[in-house]
Amino acid sequence: MASFAAILVDSAQQAGEAVQWVNHSSAVIERTQIALNQLRSAESGTRGYILTHAPSFATTFEEGVSGADENIGRVVTMTHDNPPQHDRAQELAKLIKERGAMLRQSVDQGRRGDFRIAQSKIAGGQGRELMDAISVRARSFLDNERALQANRTDAVNARLQWSQGLALGGAGLVALLVVIGFVLLIRGIDRPLAAMLRVMTDLGHGRRSARIVEAMGSREFSHLAQSYNEMADRLERAVADQVSSETQLQEANAELQRNSHTLRQRGEVIEMLGGMAHRMQAARTDDELAQIIRVFVPRVLPGIPGALYAHNNSRNLLIPIAGWGGMEADQEGFAPEQCWALRRGQSHFLREVGADIVCSHANPDEIYHCEPLLAGGEVIGVLYLHGTVEHETRFRLTVLAENIASALVNHRLQRSLREQTIRDPLTGLFNRRYMEETLTLEIARATRSGVPLSVVMCDIDHFKRFNDEFGHDAGDAVLQAVAGELKRQFRSGDVICRFGGEEFTIIAPGTTAQVLQDRVEQVRHAVGEINVRQKGRTLGLISMSFGIASWTSGMDANGESLIQAADIALYQAKREGRNRVIVNGTMG
Repeated sequence: MASFAAILVDSAQQAGEAVQWVNHSSAVIERTQIALNQLRSAESGTRGYILTHAPSFATTFEEGVSGADENIGRVVTMTHDNPPQHDRAQELAKLIKERGAMLRQSVDQGRRGDFRIAQSKIAGGQGRELMDAISVRARSFLDNERALQANRTDAVNARLQWSQGLALGGAGLVALLVVIGFVLLIRGIDRPLAAMLRVMTDLGHGRRSARIVEAMGSREFSHLAQSYNEMADRLERAVADQVSSETQLQEANAELQRNSHTLRQRGEVIEMLGGMAHRMQAARTDDELAQIIRVFVPRVLPGIPGALYAHNNSRNLLIPIAGWGGMEADQEGFAPEQCWALRRGQSHFLREVGADIVCSHANPDEIYHCEPLLAGGEVIGVLYLHGTVEHETRFRLTVLAENIASALVNHRLQRSLREQTIRDPLTGLFNRRYMEETLTLEIARATRSGVPLSVVMCDIDHFKRFNDEFGHDAGDAVLQAVAGELKRQFRSGDVICRFGGEEFTIIAPGTTAQVLQDRVEQVRHAVGEINVRQKGRTLGLISMSFGIASWTSGMDANGESLIQAADIALYQAKREGRNRVIVNGTMG
């Protein structure tokens, strides 16, 4: 009985050792898989850091590389008892270390700012052959270890079967109590082992949540079950970390694609606005500027109708420049204080009725957006839009407002400079240079079309008296009063110029001298009714003499002979007593 007991104890010890070897193989497999997962996590971290520049991915890389080196090092240590497996483990560890060094080189390049080089390496597939070699070596190593584990499991089963046979063979020689104790011992070994094998099989089939929950019945088996459960927990966390890293990388790639799409759209808008800005800078008239606005703004702000208003010269009224998208601008305009955007110097809008104060120039139940146009800290106009401006459209609107504001300032500056070159600064009438250029153009037009063309030469009678009696300031006041009356009396299509001194010239296209004479008589009477006061005193009555001439085909194309003919009529009016209108009767 003692011999059988000794044999049974030895068999149990051998079975326990065999189970420990099975657990040893499981630990080797676990450590190897964890090392491979950590290497893949390091690869994901490297790609994420190179593509997104996010430091968190660099941290993932560091943790993955260090973890992979540590776990494969433990595998090398754990395989000392098996020289072939030990050699395979050392070779695998060497390849993993090489791959880690290669990944670290890419990360270090990114940390130095050389992301483009690192990205080109990733795009070129650098390290793919090395990872293939690692996968091949790892598969061979794991296949051998699993085969070894299977052999050891078979040895455990064989040992158990032999122990069972031995117990049955000696059943007649031992007491019933010994048989019962032996059966209990076998059951205490078989049940924990079966539970562990069942859970290991479930894990092999992909159930990462499988754990040993049954009572093991002995301290050794309980320790083995606890070790296995801890190993399974670590493996599950490693897989979860890898899945999380892959998910973060996919999200980063999606964000990069969205940002790339947004930047591409903004680049197209900026290119479109550049073309618009070039055309606005080249515009010479308000009509040209309005046409450019109507063409380009609907492309920059699709689906948003609106109108552009700008300050008049007195800055007391916003006048319409252009409307688009089917919106008709209010031709009467509105005062600056009627718009909250102009009063506040920033955007003012209503996304829903009653959400904010309504501008006086807008309808109370209207959804709208007012964007002020600022240049050099000064408000020069406003974009009045119908509808809601969304977040991405806000970027377009901001750049559009800046471009239009700059163009309006440039347009006004060009117009001001042009006015300075063609206007007389004292009277505001066109100057002699402009008169000569216009007369040449009108003569050419009359030559082509055959329409009549007449010119009036006139001056202020006894103008020297005003300067001598009241001073040159009084003379300037008389000139300004006469110029204002001339602008009021003549047609808008007539060109009124200051010829020089107290002389004035009026170019009247499409009018004969005889028709023009009646109008000039009205002008003469209106001038005679002017009452100029200067420094609290009345300067006296004003009269003017007028000479009229019409262009004929025999005259010079540059207008000199036409001016001379009107001048002759003017001197005739002077000789006949002044304050009268004379038509040159020598025209054929």
